[in-house]
Amino acid sequence: MDLKQLTEQVIEIARQAGQYIKSQQKSIHQIKIQAKGVHNYVTEVDKNSEVFIVRELKRLLPESGFIAEEGTASAQKGEEFNWIIDPLDGTTNFIHGLMPVAVSIALQQNEQTILGVVYEIGSDEMFYAYEGGGAFLNGDKIQVTKTANLDDTLLATGFPFYDYSRLDRYMEVLKHFMKVSHGLRRLGSAATDLAYVACGRFDGFFEYSLSPWDVAAGAFIIEQAGGKIADFQGGQNWLYGREIIASNPYIFDDFVKTIRSFMYQT
Repeated sequence: MDLKQLTEQVIEIARQAGQYIKSQQKSIHQIKIQAKGVHNYVTEVDKNSEVFIVRELKRLLPESGFIAEEGTASAQKGEEFNWIIDPLDGTTNFIHGLMPVAVSIALQQNEQTILGVVYEIGSDEMFYAYEGGGAFLNGDKIQVTKTANLDDTLLATGFPFYDYSRLDRYMEVLKHFMKVSHGLRRLGSAATDLAYVACGRFDGFFEYSLSPWDVAAGAFIIEQAGGKIADFQGGQNWLYGREIIASNPYIFDDFVKTIRSFMYQT
C-alpha cells in the first residue's frame, strides 16, 4: 500500500466534503437540525457529508470498514482496515454560523492508525500525516512546540455539553491552568484543537467525553509531528476511553501529572 498516494486521495475527499459543508452553512436556517441527545445536534449536512465520505473511501479501499459518527456504516466494521470518520466536527459551531468546523478522517490497520487527515474548512487548512511520513499543513511540514514549562503554554480544551458527572473536578483543572499558563482556549472542534497542537499553535489539549471519531485523526497527526498522547491517567486508553491529553513531549509528563491529580484524586 502506498500510504502517501492514499493520503493524497483522502485529502481530496475531505476537501470536497468540506466545500459542500461550507456551501450549506450559508443557508443554515433552511437546514433540518435534530437533537441526538442533550445539547448534542446533527444536521442533514452531517449525514450527507458522511454518506459521501464513506462512499468515496470505500472506492479507495473496498475491503475496509467504518467507525463513523452518524452511523452510515456502523454495521460495516472491517477485519483489517477501518476508517474512523467525523464528517462534520463542530456541529454546534456550524449551526450558529461559526468556525472552526472540520472534517476528520483516520485509517487504522489492525487497530493501529496509519493515516490521518483533518480539514479545517473556515481557514481552508489541510492537516495530514501518514505512518513514517511526518505531519503536514497545506504541504508544509509541521511539528509541535518546544515549550518546556507549563507556565509558558497556551492550552486548548473543551467544555462538557452533556456529561456533567465529572464537572466539579474538571472546573478545578480549568481554574488551575488559568493561573499557571498563558491561557485556555475553547474552539468547539476537538479535531481542530488537536491539529493546532500538531502545528504548534497550542502547546497542549485536554478534554473528556470525546468519541473515537473526534480524536483519531488529530491525535495521529500530533504523534507524527513529534507530540505525545495519553488518557487522564497517563495510559493509552484515549481512543475509546473518552478522555485525552495531547501535548509536546517537553511538558507532557507534568501536564499528565497535573490533570491526573485533579481528575483522579482520592
